[in-house]
Amino acid sequence: MNIAIVGAGNVAWHVAQGLQATGNAVTAVYSRTLTQASELTNLLPGAVAKADLDFRDVATDVILIAVPDAAIFSVANQLKITPGSIVAHTSGSQPISVLGSIDGADTGVFYPLQTFSKQAPVNLQQVPILVEGSTEQATQKLEQLAQSISTKVEHVTSEKRKQLHLAAVFACNFTNHLLGISQELLQKADLTKDLLQPLIQETITKAATHNPFTVQTGPAIRGDKNVIEDHLQLLENNPLLQSIYQQLTQSIQEKKLS
Repeated sequence: MNIAIVGAGNVAWHVAQGLQATGNAVTAVYSRTLTQASELTNLLPGAVAKADLDFRDVATDVILIAVPDAAIFSVANQLKITPGSIVAHTSGSQPISVLGSIDGADTGVFYPLQTFSKQAPVNLQQVPILVEGSTEQATQKLEQLAQSISTKVEHVTSEKRKQLHLAAVFACNFTNHLLGISQELLQKADLTKDLLQPLIQETITKAATHNPFTVQTGPAIRGDKNVIEDHLQLLENNPLLQSIYQQLTQSIQEKKLS
């Protein structure tokens, strides 16, 4: 298929290259900054960098909008397309209806459920891609496109995808933030982050093979009040971290009782 990409950030960076590598043709990349679009098109033979949202002059079967959630509606309103093109966004939280203003196009969602950073390689074959289309034809075409880069493709409605995105924020974004906090605590104590790596790996492994609640460990689940108080004392100069610690401790203990 001929694919145009709106956006040159982390998602666009990986998806565009993945599509090109599996026989699709990325024909154009738009970014508000032409330099950023060019950085991506330099890796995509045959693709042109665009500084405007008029895609009528390039071949497009599907236009993927890979921009921040808050910008999707505005971008959709400015798009100019060849009638018959499918326009899909890559957001986990936004409904398909956010693209309803595009005349002459079927619309859809092409959501790769993964955390992306340009500097970190990702095996897209193992990344779930959740699709949704405004018509049966659009759904089938987006599924076909997704299957060209992933072995894990599912049709998920906007409402279910919103719930999935919420779960993903807890599983990925909040977990990553807590790992960052743990590293800062180690640094302040002049300890190396490598000390936590076996613990982190075992935690993730167990969570993948068990119900995480059933393998919960630590002072909160044990009700070890003395240790909890000691930890809160260590955080006395950081009320925000104290609050996070207390909230998570309470959540663990309430889950144990439920």
